[in-house]
Amino acid sequence: MTGWQLPPMTPDTASAVDPYRFPGATAVDDRPRPTVPSAPEPVDYLLAAPDPDRRVPVPLEPADRRRLDLHAALTTAGIAPLPGDLAAIEALCTLDDTTHAALQRWITRTA
Repeated sequence: MTGWQLPPMTPDTASAVDPYRFPGATAVDDRPRPTVPSAPEPVDYLLAAPDPDRRVPVPLEPADRRRLDLHAALTTAGIAPLPGDLAAIEALCTLDDTTHAALQRWITRTA
């Protein structure tokens, strides 16, 4: 062995074409590429608003309306009812409108 020697250094390609370090150099990736047709832009079709005159007149029972209102209030408050809570929700929906209004006020914390 004759002493310490530098290993042969090869410039890495990223620094060899750095335009700030080597002005006038062109990168391999700057070559023109063949054009590929682009995919068409997705089109968003908006649905028409429902016509209230075409709704099927199905009256809701008061308990069904209260159940829907209670589920909506719980969902709005971020409370997910557990499967075992459905019996309690059914029992609460049989109460009168005044009690149900108080229950919704408690859930939504409105005055």
